[in-house]
Amino acid sequence: MKNIEETLKIIKRGALELIPEDEFIAKLKQDRPLRVKWGADPSAPDIHLGHVVVLTKLRQLQDLGHEIIFLVGDFTARIGDPTGKSETRKPLTSEEVERNAKTYQDQVFKILDASKTKVVFNSHWLSKLKMEDVINLAGKYTVARMLERDDFMNRFEKERPISIHEFLYPLIQGYDSVELKADLEVGGSDQKFNMLVGRELQREFSQVPQCILTMPLLEGTDGVQKMSKSLDNYIGITEPAINIYSKILSISDVLMLRYYELLTLENMEQVKNQHPKDAKKRLAFMLTERFCGKSEAEKAEMDWVSMHEKKEILSEHREEIEHVNLDILPYEQKKEAIKSGVLSVAHFLSCSGIAPSISEARRLVNSSGIRVGGETAKLDWKINLKEPHDIDKGKKEHYHVLALDLSLIKL
Repeated sequence: MKNIEETLKIIKRGALELIPEDEFIAKLKQDRPLRVKWGADPSAPDIHLGHVVVLTKLRQLQDLGHEIIFLVGDFTARIGDPTGKSETRKPLTSEEVERNAKTYQDQVFKILDASKTKVVFNSHWLSKLKMEDVINLAGKYTVARMLERDDFMNRFEKERPISIHEFLYPLIQGYDSVELKADLEVGGSDQKFNMLVGRELQREFSQVPQCILTMPLLEGTDGVQKMSKSLDNYIGITEPAINIYSKILSISDVLMLRYYELLTLENMEQVKNQHPKDAKKRLAFMLTERFCGKSEAEKAEMDWVSMHEKKEILSEHREEIEHVNLDILPYEQKKEAIKSGVLSVAHFLSCSGIAPSISEARRLVNSSGIRVGGETAKLDWKINLKEPHDIDKGKKEHYHVLALDLSLIKL
């Protein structure tokens, strides 16, 4: 075991809160492996880097010698935790939960050491509770305390329905901590309320209450919103290696530093002293290697370099087109183009001079001879005049058409 100061430094890196720190230090002074709880409801089959933030912290705790208890919420998943949503999440079927739980375990052990992780399912004790046990549990918390949870209060104030079983969710998740006699629970900041309930219930059951470590919610590749599959800003850990590598290289330099802090144990001062391009490539390789293996990461790196260099060479040989001549259009068509800011692909090719006529432009598109932004053009495409475009005509002619300032064009 490392000394307490070094341990705290590792544990608090990237974390939002350690509640309460003095109690956690007292636990460390007992010089024994702490029982660290992480609960995950298998509500979806795939894990992305947003989930890896907590898993990385758990691996760090594991490497410090503490016992990780991976709690699969197969029982709670069938209830449904709204967790910050404005309405009740639909519960899953037993079959969906079982299938997702299997996939979760396969993916989790890409990060955690399976030989040092205890896997438990909360259905083992929750399904055995009798009605009197549930009523006794419900008697240990008040409605007023439940309404301190933001999503419950928001729905209550807006007169949106809250089902009674949703109040039970934080209670039975908290009861998991009682059953496991957890010393520390780790989770995302959106789980803080539920983890605090566990702490209170342990007191009610005459146990030493668990401490809580909350981790931030990771921004997706857009750098703004929380990583989510529904927002299509995620990086899944089971994606092909080239996808993981390329997506990481697409993030901003600011977001790159956040990924380094939350997903690795790299020295941040050394990372900041690197050229951002080199640091980002190193991060892309590290994370791709973690989830796909070294050989796949090396292949992804070579494929990306090959594609990127080819793109750079191609861009050097593009002919720049400054003007899209709308004057060749009939008055009404020109007026509509200025108003809408778009042209059909055939008219765009003709007005930019890439094709000598509209009929020839249509022929080129129909024969798959035109690519816009690397994609084969279709006749029904509309081209935005206010943005620049890379156009390939056949295999030898390449053009970069500049954006058009429509406010300067006279009718």
